[in-house]
Amino acid sequence: METLYITHPTCRLHEMGNWHPESPQRLAAINDQLLASGVMSFLAEVQAPSASEADILRVHTPEYLAYLRSNSPATGYFPIDPDTLMNPDTLEAAWLAAGAGIAAVDAIMEKRASTAFCSVRPPGHHARPGLAMGFCFFNNIAVAAAYAMEKYALERVAIIDFDVHHGNGTEEMFAGDPRVLMCSFFQHPFFPNVCQDNPAENMVNIPVDAYTMGDALRHLVSDVWMPRLEAFKPQFVFISAGFDAHKEDDMGQLGMVEADYAWITEQIMQLAEHTANGRVVSFLEGGYNLSALGRSAVAHIRALAAL
Repeated sequence: METLYITHPTCRLHEMGNWHPESPQRLAAINDQLLASGVMSFLAEVQAPSASEADILRVHTPEYLAYLRSNSPATGYFPIDPDTLMNPDTLEAAWLAAGAGIAAVDAIMEKRASTAFCSVRPPGHHARPGLAMGFCFFNNIAVAAAYAMEKYALERVAIIDFDVHHGNGTEEMFAGDPRVLMCSFFQHPFFPNVCQDNPAENMVNIPVDAYTMGDALRHLVSDVWMPRLEAFKPQFVFISAGFDAHKEDDMGQLGMVEADYAWITEQIMQLAEHTANGRVVSFLEGGYNLSALGRSAVAHIRALAAL
């Protein structure tokens, strides 16, 4: 079965100023590298649909949705915080970014695809139930995971997050939910400066020091993540694929390279083949050095598509 590449032109219309690292050029960088590498010819490109209000309200509050709607600007920008701004296209792009995961889940559960990469923005893993932050508005991966559990009565889903920043919003939404196992590593101390001493039992979140290199992170995956994931036996695997832990990305200070992203993805795919009939959906999160982002995304998608 095919690997879907889900995106939408409107996701490039959301922008927060020429100075902002979370730029429309991020999607262009991935697309260009997929074309140049020849990988795009092996993918099925699909336009993301919009999520429904019910999809968003499984993980976000009605008050928050009303706040975003009431403050969506007709022109210019509305600053939610100094780093997270809405322009006139932001809200539509956010609906589409969340809808990409819904489309991916349906296609995979209906056996029309095996895996999917959602090349969408705004990203999502910092978005809290009632707050946009960290460039994120709707928590795309949480929307998709909640949808999958409700529509398809899944009892066990895994969320893997290898962004350099902790997926605090995702953790907040699923902490204590026995149907979800979240595994991540992230640089700490670092934005969003959330690192609980006593996390919920279903949170396998590992803070690491700045300048931790890829080989050490691979050991954490093998020694900490994989035993928990294998015991959990997820029926579906979701990935928050942030590429800002790359050694060339100035947004963080970790030392990953393309081969590390490929290796981690291969471990996830082996697990998914064993427990989840190969069902994996990946979402773009961070990654701000455009060259490193494009190369790393290609390495990740190659492994996702078993190319």
